[in-house]
Amino acid sequence: MTPLPAPALRMPAEWEPHAATWLAFPHLASDWPGKLAPAQWAFVEFLRKVQERETVRLLVRNEAEAKRARSALKRAGGDPDRLDVHRCRTDRAWLRDTGPTFVTSTVRRSAVCWKFDAWGKYSNWQYDAEVSGYIAGACEAPQLRPQVGKRPVVLEGGSIDSNGLGVLLTTEECLLSRERRGETDCPTREEYEGIFREFLGVKQVLWLGQGIAGDDTSGHVDTVARFVGPSTVVASVETDSRDDNYGALRENRRRLRTMRDHRGRPLDIAELPMPRPLRFEGDRLPATYANFYIVNGCVLVPTYNDPHDRVALRTLAECFPKREVCGIHCVDLALGLGALHCLAQPEPAFDSRQEHACRQDRR
Repeated sequence: MTPLPAPALRMPAEWEPHAATWLAFPHLASDWPGKLAPAQWAFVEFLRKVQERETVRLLVRNEAEAKRARSALKRAGGDPDRLDVHRCRTDRAWLRDTGPTFVTSTVRRSAVCWKFDAWGKYSNWQYDAEVSGYIAGACEAPQLRPQVGKRPVVLEGGSIDSNGLGVLLTTEECLLSRERRGETDCPTREEYEGIFREFLGVKQVLWLGQGIAGDDTSGHVDTVARFVGPSTVVASVETDSRDDNYGALRENRRRLRTMRDHRGRPLDIAELPMPRPLRFEGDRLPATYANFYIVNGCVLVPTYNDPHDRVALRTLAECFPKREVCGIHCVDLALGLGALHCLAQPEPAFDSRQEHACRQDRR
């Protein structure tokens, strides 16, 4: 008997309903030199706001860390009894990149487990490399492990963004950089597009150019441009021609104006300002409003004690008129070279009726 073909996969958009959000408690002091405690309190405030809207599943290394997280959440006004705690060793807290990319079909939810190599820059990644498999197992989601030939595909969740209808945003700097990947390990553009088609249900890849200054991920797209609707993208813009980000963000915006959505129509583009340069000990940090995180009924936006904070919040409120838009102070988190979106891995809800409806919309 000929086996039936596997159901086609789809990467949901972040604004689709979540069953939960996965987070990991920050613990690596060298990521926040001298500021680990303030960064942990910023993280707890983020956790509290997510918990107001959906279940939070929290990775901790041991029982002492679990007690610390519950105590901090209670002191911050959250509910530690509703925290779903999982014991799983991590090197860092950036679950967007270490966790799996969830995909759905008409019959189930699966987890795409990419190879993780700490952005090609750090030697301590061995625990993080096991995180995607742990989360997939905890969710009872079949694991999918993309390969090119016999090589596992290295990829982080922050490097891709989906409109849920077969269109994906990414950057050439991150995925095609030989300096980042190594000349022999870097898949070609065509190979990536084939991987995205097979494992994420992507019909069209929108390739932007570069990320922002200070970003040690080599250009993740979640620092520069994000889908906020099936045909709408918010793009980071820099108006100061003397700023290091001016040229790259201008080029990304130019490319977006030439791109099309899943129905072949021009994209609607909303502009997000960049905050003023944020520095620590002379080094620029990758502060950006594009690193917002969408939860059920709400959008959580990083803020930086900057005059542009209110402009960014207003812009995103216009993009999400049916959701609350809330700022989370992220100056301390940014010292670790990330913010809200980098911390969070959404676990999409699965509803077969909604899945069929989404597949009708993408035709």
